[in-house]
Amino acid sequence: NIGHEIPSSVAARGRGHSVRGQAMTRGGGVVVVDMPSLRGGVSVINYGTSNISAYADVGGDQLWIDVLRATLKHGLAPVSWTDYLYLSSVGGTLSSAGISGQAFVHGPQINNVLELDVVTEFGSVVFIPITEILISDPSNFHPKNRKQELFFGVLGGLGQFGIITRARIVLHKPPTRVKWVRLLYSDFGTLTKDQGHLISSKASNYVEGFLITNENTTSQWRSSFSSPSNQSDVVSLFKKNKAILYSIELVKYYHNQTPQTIDHEFEKLLKELNFIPGFIFTKDASFFDFLNRVGDLDTNVPKGKLTDSHLFVPKLRISDFNARPLNRNKWDNRISAVIPDEEVFYMLGLLHSTGHDKYHIYDKFNNRILGLCKKAGVNVKQYLTQYKSKQDWIKHYGSKWKIIRQTKATFDPKMILSPGQRIFN
Repeated sequence: NIGHEIPSSVAARGRGHSVRGQAMTRGGGVVVVDMPSLRGGVSVINYGTSNISAYADVGGDQLWIDVLRATLKHGLAPVSWTDYLYLSSVGGTLSSAGISGQAFVHGPQINNVLELDVVTEFGSVVFIPITEILISDPSNFHPKNRKQELFFGVLGGLGQFGIITRARIVLHKPPTRVKWVRLLYSDFGTLTKDQGHLISSKASNYVEGFLITNENTTSQWRSSFSSPSNQSDVVSLFKKNKAILYSIELVKYYHNQTPQTIDHEFEKLLKELNFIPGFIFTKDASFFDFLNRVGDLDTNVPKGKLTDSHLFVPKLRISDFNARPLNRNKWDNRISAVIPDEEVFYMLGLLHSTGHDKYHIYDKFNNRILGLCKKAGVNVKQYLTQYKSKQDWIKHYGSKWKIIRQTKATFDPKMILSPGQRIFN
């Protein structure tokens, strides 16, 4: 009962990847919860052959790479992922959203949670089972149902209402392999049209988009595709176009027993797209290797500041950017996470890596992008948000602000949880 016995602030620290110290607290009498010390583990339960009957009880401290390894041993896996499996604890990711190229099919990771254990300001562990929140039917949402309110509050809630110590996550029977390609485009309008077709047809299992500049062709062409011949082909294309190129990364899942079928399906799908003829780069990989494509950046890249910024951009303004497409109907409106109002929107990731002495250059660049959005009236929503004032947060949450404020008053009236987010502190 830490919060009521001494004047303190409490924050949960997962793997130390918070971009602006959100997992830290300031002042005297503070507590930082070291999530890895909880050692919650991963327990897989499979009641039968149906996908819906399988789930994993996962400690909030676990990394997604650990969840992947543990579930694959049982021939199962979660349906929705993050790009970087070593980035955050499960509790930390579910406190944000959890997004990758599968989100247009299955929604973000926070849409695939069946129940939670949450530690509140009052020092108690609240068990929230699916039978009490009626998650499958949004019409059954009652603000006065405290467990319902807490469940949807902590999902995407940035640690403001409680600390997630366990989550029950939906599993399904995963594929054994993936057909994985990159397609090049010289026209942004054509790229977004093809992205829209892919997410509406659901003929693929994963879709993302990238921007490639002439200056850094080699470093920007993901190592999975960076054979010398591939790099040479892309460089030659730049010499002809002298402009920015665009790429769709596309994946279809399959099983070992169906290699001929997947080739036929893939050829049919590619005929529906309008990429630059001849500029298709194909790779066949195991399901595990595809999900683990980024690897462990903490050990595989030089130490430095990662000055990233992520934005949700409305479809009508996506021509100003380059991003991955998402469907609003795959996001549960009851969760705390905020997205644009349009049915289709895009996630833009400004991904930089630099040394300690130059990170401020990219900070300024990110802030300039945000400033241009504001000036042009582009109603973007930040993901992994970096706001510094309460007014910025009120604008960010928009119509959800009243619910956010009420939930805070109910579950953290002394405002001791996660002060590093600067929402109420």
